[in-house]
Amino acid sequence: MIRTIIKSTGRYLPERVVTNEDLTQWMDTSDEWIRQRTGIEERRWIPEEGDVGASDLGLEASKIALKRAGWTADDIDLIIFATLSPDIFFPGSGCLLQYKLGLNSTPALDIRQQCTGFLYGLEISDAYIRSGIAKRILLVGSEVHSTGLDISTEGRDVTVIFGDGAGAVCLEAMETDEPVGVLASSLHAQGKYAESLMVELPASRLNPRITEDGMKDRRHYPKMDGSRIFKLAVKRLPEVTIEALEKAGLSVNDIDMIFPHQANLRINQFYQKALDLPDEKMFNNIQRYGNTTAGTIPISLDEAMEQNLLKKNATLVFSGLGAGVTWGAVIYRMP
Repeated sequence: MIRTIIKSTGRYLPERVVTNEDLTQWMDTSDEWIRQRTGIEERRWIPEEGDVGASDLGLEASKIALKRAGWTADDIDLIIFATLSPDIFFPGSGCLLQYKLGLNSTPALDIRQQCTGFLYGLEISDAYIRSGIAKRILLVGSEVHSTGLDISTEGRDVTVIFGDGAGAVCLEAMETDEPVGVLASSLHAQGKYAESLMVELPASRLNPRITEDGMKDRRHYPKMDGSRIFKLAVKRLPEVTIEALEKAGLSVNDIDMIFPHQANLRINQFYQKALDLPDEKMFNNIQRYGNTTAGTIPISLDEAMEQNLLKKNATLVFSGLGAGVTWGAVIYRMP
């Protein structure tokens, strides 16, 4: 049987550290206010002068993952790039990354699933590999949020949450009868809540797509109904985790580690409590990086791999909920 395994991981975070205290120079906030509501202490942002896009961060993470896998770029059958912050409006960042890797015609697929981008990308990769269409896939989650945030008191509820960063995984086909690699997944979407977390402009439904009045109204900045997203997350994440575990023929007791999307530490704590899991089975790093959207899970996984926290046959859960809204979980067993 063909299984999809994670051959290697890589991550890249910009060098610029922005602490909660740093944010007080631009908005009415405090370290205590941010920590109490989000658990975040600092985040990484690209240099103030800019000129760094999602594909640039993704490139650095990819180079690390490729080296660890023992691959060259030419070994890649498909690139899947998950981001809500593409370098330019179009074409997608996957094509830009393909060129920066020195590739000629390797296919590149961009997906816009926001906080669940890595989960959707992993299920797509598993389908490609199990079907035999591809044997080696580079899956990247990368975000540059800092250049699109409302860095003011009016925008602080959203701005304090987000950071820049990228994670990459090299996925490979393995012929084995052992229950390893991607075991099961469960993905969902509910568009009725689309306006609970969104950036409206530029919008193709408007003509022109962006106007001076629209920018004055700050409609080109992200808006979030934090209370609604929080309530949805603490309900849906335990549900979808159990759903995916059942698909894999497993139970909560079989979990060795959960890698939840890093949206809010409080959400992850409620999620952990709902499943009655000890601290050592819930991986959190939002304290240092904030919410890097599609990058959070692969960045977390890379850190855990680097710290030798994951042993052979460990059962992992990747899970998250975000804009769309979309949510899901993937069950993975270490080979």
